[in-house]
Amino acid sequence: MPRTRALSNHARSVLAVLLEAGTGWSHGYELCRLADVKSGTLYPLLIRLEAQGYLEAEWQQPAEGGRPPRHAYRLTQAGVQLARDNPPERKVAARSGLREVPT
Repeated sequence: MPRTRALSNHARSVLAVLLEAGTGWSHGYELCRLADVKSGTLYPLLIRLEAQGYLEAEWQQPAEGGRPPRHAYRLTQAGVQLARDNPPERKVAARSGLREVPT
């Protein structure tokens, strides 16, 4: 039987930001800033959510020359459902300026 763990508030905040982005792609820096999560927490979380099928990721070429490609993320349908089922706690959402997730 697979172990089920509750999502952390960081995971819930990142999922809420990605849910607000809709079908658009989000970059790591943007996710760090909007979800109020440090990069050392964010990237392992994104890797884990992608491995579990909740996110899709791709490398995107920069619009400006001289900049490196960036990894971008967006929710899969399973990720959208996970985000809707696990909104951030109200105090975390308020601190981050996130809207409440519609159910």
